[in-house]
Amino acid sequence: MRGDRRALGSGRVHPDVSSAAVTERAKILIVYTGGTIGMRKAPEGYKPQKGHLQALLATIPYFEDPTLPRYEIVEFDPLLDSANIGPRHWLWVADTIRRNYATYDGFLVIHGTDTLSYTASALSFMLEDLAKPVVLTGSQVPLAETRNDAQHNLLAAMQVLGRHHERLTEVMVCFASHLFRGNRTTKVSVGSFDAFASPNFPPLGRIGIDIVIDWQRTLPARARRPDVGMLEVVELGNATVGVFRVFPGLKPKLLEAVLAPPVQGVVLECFGAGNAPTADPGFMEVLREATGRGVVIVAVTQPHRGSANLSLYATGRALLDVGVVSGYDMTTEAAAAKLFYLFEKGFTPTRVKRLVQQSLVGELTVPSRTGEGSAEVLPWQAADRGSPNTGR
Repeated sequence: MRGDRRALGSGRVHPDVSSAAVTERAKILIVYTGGTIGMRKAPEGYKPQKGHLQALLATIPYFEDPTLPRYEIVEFDPLLDSANIGPRHWLWVADTIRRNYATYDGFLVIHGTDTLSYTASALSFMLEDLAKPVVLTGSQVPLAETRNDAQHNLLAAMQVLGRHHERLTEVMVCFASHLFRGNRTTKVSVGSFDAFASPNFPPLGRIGIDIVIDWQRTLPARARRPDVGMLEVVELGNATVGVFRVFPGLKPKLLEAVLAPPVQGVVLECFGAGNAPTADPGFMEVLREATGRGVVIVAVTQPHRGSANLSLYATGRALLDVGVVSGYDMTTEAAAAKLFYLFEKGFTPTRVKRLVQQSLVGELTVPSRTGEGSAEVLPWQAADRGSPNTGR
């Protein structure tokens, strides 16, 4: 994966703005992966084209406005539909941020919408020492179309980065007038500009006439280390992780195939608050055998809103008895990324089970009634850890 870097929006002086004011503008790096936002119509359908987004931005005066941060763009080569983005591309984005970390005040990742929440979740774990903002955005309609949501999403994301780069220190999604915690998002619509939601955690900010940030909900700002050029990146993708959705009529043999070696962890999308067909002894035996050989199975809930708490119902308790653990209110995207991350760290299945039920970067809320006791603190969290429900 190569990057083609082009300077744009480089701080041209506006007639009404002094050069001193311009030098105080934030400087951001735009990491352009592809997706609908920069696509052109071709005979075979919409597809991204190298350099097309940059050319479009250069024709729109708003992107040279002095109230926006100065920016440069580095793009994937080739540009990708997000359906084709996976762990090796997550690493390319994360490593691009790491290599340019000291030079820029924040980072904007332009991404297709289909897997945007997976990438946002993955980056939230991969960028361990993050003390600068990383915002992901995209669009439902290409910027080249007359009526589009691309321009609004880009301008809003850039304004957030320009105005609040000193206080925001996490991975976020900016879409349709909302600023969300990245690892709390999921795509909920293919036909609406409101494509994303954060079902179990309120937005961090709202972009209307004013940009209003709810600072009580953001992760505590990290101190920017003297060696600011150093950002730890955990490579994801070597672990074997899967996702499986339970359904009425599920045959144990199908689940057995999903849990077969070399799988290390599986996100189990359950009914309701963490229920599954536990009356089937074959189903339960498959789960018991898998957890017995070290497979970590994390239960999340199929409905967008709510928490998978296996201690609530008898069917959930039956899952606990065979070694399944609660993922509480994590999205499927966050749970999968978290399993990738914990196994890449080399943790034992026992430790993965413990950590997957704790908030590391604000990805879940642990019900207070579980009485789990004090949470484990990973080394990179120790210096500036916040409350258990905010992650740091």
